Amino acid sequence: MTTSTDALPIEEVLPRLLAALHASSSVVLRAPPGAGKTTRVPLALLDQRWLGEQRILMLEPRRLAARAAASRMAATRRERVGDTVGYRMRGDTKVSAATRIEVVTEGVLTRMLQQDPALEGIALVIFDEFHERSVHADLGLALTLQSRALLRPDLRILIMSATLDTDPVAALLGDAAIITSEGRAWPVDTVYLTHPVDGFVDTATARAAANAVTSHDGDVLVFLPGAAEIRRAESVLRDLIANNVDVYPLFGQLPQDVQDRALAPSPTGRRKIVLATSIAETSLTIEGVRVVVDSGMMRVPRFSPRTGMGRLETVRTTRAAADQRRGRAGRTAPGVCYRMWTQHEDAGLVPHRAPEILETDLTPLALELAAWGVSDPTELQWLDQPPRAAYAHARELLLSLHATYGTGAITTHGREINQLGLHPRLAHMLVRGAEAGLAIAACDVAALLGERDIMRAEHARDPDLRLRMDALRNRGDHRADAGAADRVRRESAALRGQLQQTSVAQPHQAPAPISHSWAAGLLIAFAYPDRIAQQRATGSLRFLLRNGRGAAADSAGSLSNSEFIAIAALEDSGREARIFMAAPLEREDLELHFADDIITTTTVEWDDATESVRALRTRALGALILEQVRINAPENTDMAALLLDAIARKGIAALPWNDETRGLVQRIEFARSREPDRWPDLSDATLLRALDIWLLPFVPEAKRLSDIGAGSVAHALRAILDRDQLRRLDIFAPTHITVPTGSHIAIDYSDTASPSLAVRLQEMFGRPDTPTIADGAVPLTLHLLSPARRPVQVTRDLAGFWAGTYYDVRKDLRGRYPKHSWPDDPLKAEPTRRTRGHR
Repeated sequence: MTTSTDALPIEEVLPRLLAALHASSSVVLRAPPGAGKTTRVPLALLDQRWLGEQRILMLEPRRLAARAAASRMAATRRERVGDTVGYRMRGDTKVSAATRIEVVTEGVLTRMLQQDPALEGIALVIFDEFHERSVHADLGLALTLQSRALLRPDLRILIMSATLDTDPVAALLGDAAIITSEGRAWPVDTVYLTHPVDGFVDTATARAAANAVTSHDGDVLVFLPGAAEIRRAESVLRDLIANNVDVYPLFGQLPQDVQDRALAPSPTGRRKIVLATSIAETSLTIEGVRVVVDSGMMRVPRFSPRTGMGRLETVRTTRAAADQRRGRAGRTAPGVCYRMWTQHEDAGLVPHRAPEILETDLTPLALELAAWGVSDPTELQWLDQPPRAAYAHARELLLSLHATYGTGAITTHGREINQLGLHPRLAHMLVRGAEAGLAIAACDVAALLGERDIMRAEHARDPDLRLRMDALRNRGDHRADAGAADRVRRESAALRGQLQQTSVAQPHQAPAPISHSWAAGLLIAFAYPDRIAQQRATGSLRFLLRNGRGAAADSAGSLSNSEFIAIAALEDSGREARIFMAAPLEREDLELHFADDIITTTTVEWDDATESVRALRTRALGALILEQVRINAPENTDMAALLLDAIARKGIAALPWNDETRGLVQRIEFARSREPDRWPDLSDATLLRALDIWLLPFVPEAKRLSDIGAGSVAHALRAILDRDQLRRLDIFAPTHITVPTGSHIAIDYSDTASPSLAVRLQEMFGRPDTPTIADGAVPLTLHLLSPARRPVQVTRDLAGFWAGTYYDVRKDLRGRYPKHSWPDDPLKAEPTRRTRGHR
């Protein structure tokens, strides 16, 4: 039996919404916060003919919102939660056989789809507050759409949102009908700071809340980014408020009774200040709020290279979120909103948050898709496709965790860890830890990694995780922060309970027991197999990661005595990553538990030190060398091929070049520049690419560079040319030119565009013109030298030189070399090789 409810703005559009859902399988509803969509719409649908005896499933982005929505709807019907209306979330479920409306957190829908892809017994799936665009909601919608397309064409989908751009969503759903509720809100005055906050924003926000509760009527809702800021603000407020004002924290990790007190109306004569995270932006109604104090900060999920998992990052709030927070002050009467930023800062707010799927770690999503039977996300319909690079990284990680095969298909182990509903890294660690008899230690490590560092500041610099494990159980000399340690213990206990409820809790194989804290390195290695690292040198603070990257610790503690470590948190920036949390990993554990990943290879390679071939047998885990020994090269080793590979790496200069061989190549290159179709390309790059063709036949037995002589290179180069080419080369590009004295002087072809001849000027007496090559087409560049072989003139026009410049040169030479003959007419003078002439 239903009861009447106070008129809510959503009531005006309910008839259109019901008609749209009757006629279509997809509808988009846009209604502002406070319109009543979360609690009124599901109840209004209970009597619809198409629903029959089936259930409605409504997704909420947060546990608190799910419980609150179910409680409000049950109260409206004057029933208990779990009767007609119930909720379902990890570790907390209240449903019965009579339940027709199930309010679930977003991850629960994915679990239900994995267990029953057809969603039998469910007629409608409602995605509430879809504008938050969590990766769970995007995944749930993609899976639901495929389920409807393949198995359940009758399944209805309703998207509800406060600020969503509805057109893309409607298009994704197949041109779904869009219903809009205008809502109802009282005016809200907005007050900005005149100057930016100086100091901690939580302290300034707490003081503003204390002033607001004395300046205005009604209760005060304060928005802060997270639990730590809420605790600090709560501490500040205790000293600033009157005795009739209660302070209630409100965030997801609080016990339910504490959350309920924050949501309940204040007793007569009392007022309250609620310190909330963004959990109170939408979905929840907090009775009596007339004032909002907004810190302007929010936590958003981002992928953290430091931990290899998703993390929460504190950022400036968006325009949409700020407006939703402001609207909370005008639900029931005029209100006021204090913004802890200036109007100038307000102009810089970004309109909306980027969808989480574009920024977060996609490993959990990739595992869910593998369990669904999809290896390529493009097979599904998305508002925003998962980024390719992030998805590829997720696939690689799942492969290293043995959760998937190389094809992307899920393994049996992958299905086991997917049952736990944790990040695949932590789930894999729990399963492997349980198999090794380390379930309790694994739960402690998982809880520690999910909480801020529990060590007090004076001990926090030591990155050894074993210290945290000992402090958590009150062992050792170090003490933990009491509050943080308590939270870790509670989470560890919850994980143990969760592990015991699954089939993976029983150890399949239990090696010899390992003490609790000394198991830390092995457990971290289970979760972070990509972050197993090897010490670069004994006693060093620098390590080599399995993936080849470097890492270093600022304060090593006992890590400096460890050959291997496993790293849980690092800052991967700069030349070497900075290690924040790690633990030693024993070689025996590494050999035992990662045996399948250790590769033994025999390599025959070139040794630059000895310039010869060597053979090595290597056992390695990625870039980490566990063992390497020198062995005799296998009989089938192609030594010559390795030698040629070494030459190819070193460059053509590694060969024993001399004037003859280099000159031969230069002559051929000169000839090719004049007759390109007639001569082969002997550039360095071409010679390197074809070493096996031109050089190998002349060095078949060579095993080291010293086995190759310059004569072998010369023979190999000449063999490239046939007999006619060799004959032609000697004519077209001769090695020497005979000058008037009868001397045979070598031609320099190093400049193929202008070959040159360096000759004493006196040896050219009597020669009227410039010597030529290339069938007379190319005059040589003459470098005319003094008796001391110093250049006195460079010319390609010898006749012009004799007729003109010679006389200026002659004047200078007669002064420097008076005992030499410098005739008036060089064309009639006797050429001479003598360094001293006669008058």
